Parts: sequence; structure tokens; C-alpha cells
Amino acid sequence: MKATRTVQRILANYEGETPGVKAKLHGMLMQGKLSGTGKMIILPVDQGFEHGPARSFAPNPAGYDPHYHYQLAIDAGLSAYAAPLGPLEAGADTFAGAIPTILKVNSANSLMSGTAGKNQAITASVDDALRIGASAIGFTIYPGSDCALDMFEEIVEMRKEAAAKGIATVIWSYPRGEAITKDGETAIDVAAYAAHIAALLGAHIIKIKLSTDHLMLPEAKKVYEEQNIAIAEQAERVKHCVDASFAGRRLVVFSGGAKKGTDSVYDDARAIRDGGGNGSIIGRNSFQRSREDALDMLQKLINIYKGKE
Repeated sequence: MKATRTVQRILANYEGETPGVKAKLHGMLMQGKLSGTGKMIILPVDQGFEHGPARSFAPNPAGYDPHYHYQLAIDAGLSAYAAPLGPLEAGADTFAGAIPTILKVNSANSLMSGTAGKNQAITASVDDALRIGASAIGFTIYPGSDCALDMFEEIVEMRKEAAAKGIATVIWSYPRGEAITKDGETAIDVAAYAAHIAALLGAHIIKIKLSTDHLMLPEAKKVYEEQNIAIAEQAERVKHCVDASFAGRRLVVFSGGAKKGTDSVYDDARAIRDGGGNGSIIGRNSFQRSREDALDMLQKLINIYKGKE
């Protein structure tokens, strides 16, 4: 499918990239009900690693089956489906070519001790992504962790290999660790910093959390106040994070977080849209609902991103 002018403009921002990477980005941007709009909704299902099976899937037991998530993403008309190696392999033949996939190549779990450094293990490879036909690899970094520099070095090498093989890179940039307070994990100065770090590391798509108006870093707080940077409203904070991502030259999507009421989900999407973000990467708020409810919610999100609601 030929790219729309909107998608052509987005792809033009990725100067110096291989044709393979641009083709993968084109495929995701032209997929599903948001095709050609420059907006994306991605279904991520990596929570089994992070939180365990019961916490992730017991609210909607159909979610224990990886095929359920493939089919949900396809039927909802989403842009891509992201998961670790096992779930993607479990449906790679059945759903080959039906929807772009993002292979999550590092993971952590909640069984580790609280004293362990905030880090993730490499759990899949670029060759795995090639083998199962994935459009991108996904990699989590923890800015603020004592292990952050090691994570940066890991993703730089994997991103280099992926680009050489025509595969895009999505970076989950989540401030967390020894240098970050709990409130700081979603503070706007830290969130914008995390988005910028992901862009600096070469992310083609940046995944971050929505932020609060809290400012954690004393030196940054002075600048925000002196320069009157607008951060009071969620849409303003989204815009600031997009600005931090090379002035919008990189795709920025925002995570949905823990399951919450649909009105909150819709308000988040409107703020992302109005702030110039590229969309949502929404997992638990999708698959922890019944299939019917999830499809209804995702359709409304699509309408919001199209400016219809």
C-alpha cells in the first residue's frame, strides 16, 4: 500500500536509515484502522514476564492463549502486536503476515529481590526477530538505574544489528532505579529526559509513560520555571516529551499502564492526540477486559485519534 503524505513526512524524518527499516515503519503506519494517519495503537503483551500469569491474565482467562492476543489486535484493527519470543512463536505460523509484530528482546520479572539492581535480561535476538518475521525489536531501558549504562550499551549493539538486517527498534524508556524516586518515575522533567535518551540511542519508536507535573531534578526545575515551560495540562506534557524526541522527528507512543476506567483511558488518548503524540501502546487496559469490551474501547480510541470524538 502506498504511503499517505502524512506517512511520507514521518518516514522522511528517518534520514540515513536502511530501506528495510523504513519499510517496516511504513508497514506499521499503514496497518489497521489508523492506516495512513500517522497515529498508532499497539497491543503489548509482555506483562506475563513482568507480573506473572495470574496478575496478567486471570481477569480475562482467554488471555492465557497467545492466539487470543494476535486475534484481538487483528480484529481491533491495530497497528502492531508486541510480545516476548514465546507468545510470538506460538502464533507465528497461524498469523504470518496478518499484523506487524514487535519482538520484545529483554525482560525482567517480579520474583527478584528488592535489592537487585533494576535491569532486564536479554531474552531474544535480532535473528529471532528475522526468523518469525517481526517488524521491530522492543527493548526496555531504565534511566536512573545503576544498570542503565549497561542497558544503553546493549541496545546500541542490538539496534545496529537490527538496522543492518532491516528491522526497526522500539525503546521502552522507563525511568526507574536507585536514582529515581517513586514520584520521579512519572515526573515531567524525568519523562522528557527519558524520551530524549531513547532518541539519542537511535530508537525509531519511543515508548514512555504519561507524566505528572512534578519536577524531580532541582537543576532542571530551575530551567522549567525560568523558561515558563508549559506543563500544567497533560496535553502540554505530551507536547514537551514529543519536543524532547528531536522536535517530533521520532514516533512517540504512550503506555496505558494498569487497568483503569474507560473514561480515563479516553482522556489519556485525547491528551496524547492534542499534544501531538503518535498514539497508545495499551496492554492491560485491553486484554484484561472481555473481548467485546476491549473491541468497543479500542474502536473508540481509534475514533479519538481520527478526531471523531
